[in-house]
Amino acid sequence: MSEQRRAERLDQPREPRGVKLPRFDPEAFGRWSEGIARGMGTANFIVYMTVVIAAWFGWNTLAPADLRFDPYTFTFLTLVLSLQASYAAPLILLAQNRQTDRDRVALEEDRRRATMQKADTEYLAREVAALRIALGEVATRDFLRSELARLAEELDEAAQRRQKLERRQQERPPPRGGGAHLDEPLDELDGDFARGGRPEGSTGGR
Repeated sequence: MSEQRRAERLDQPREPRGVKLPRFDPEAFGRWSEGIARGMGTANFIVYMTVVIAAWFGWNTLAPADLRFDPYTFTFLTLVLSLQASYAAPLILLAQNRQTDRDRVALEEDRRRATMQKADTEYLAREVAALRIALGEVATRDFLRSELARLAEELDEAAQRRQKLERRQQERPPPRGGGAHLDEPLDELDGDFARGGRPEGSTGGR
């Protein structure tokens, strides 16, 4: 007795007493039940079952009396069909439960993907909005065309003014006297000299 108490340890689970039932793989049994349920849910099963029942009826009705193994009222056939129905219902329910589990897993995966797609869509929408805001501050093609056209007009006007000034300088007569005289370019706004190279308001002689 003392040795048995020493052998028992509290940190280890006690082995169950009684008859040990055989263990089986739930996945293998589930796949087997699904295969049976799929087979019973096809048109071939109905056709084959109808052929068997018709042959059963025909043999036990038309065969000699000593060869009939299930005479009229067909008690044995009723028992076989009852056993088939009693086993078919749990197998079909087991297959439906496994299909429900797969559907739940697929639904969770679809929900997770939908959440990720929604997050990605919101991120892309924010990025597009930021790009639109940034592009609103960038010069457009029409704006650049208008600015270049205005700059070209200003350059044309400046070239025309320069040509007028050069033409006026060429039309001026040479200065009188022997001293060297530095010519100063005239401006349109410069009113010191009039045409002919004389100061405005002078009489022409002393």
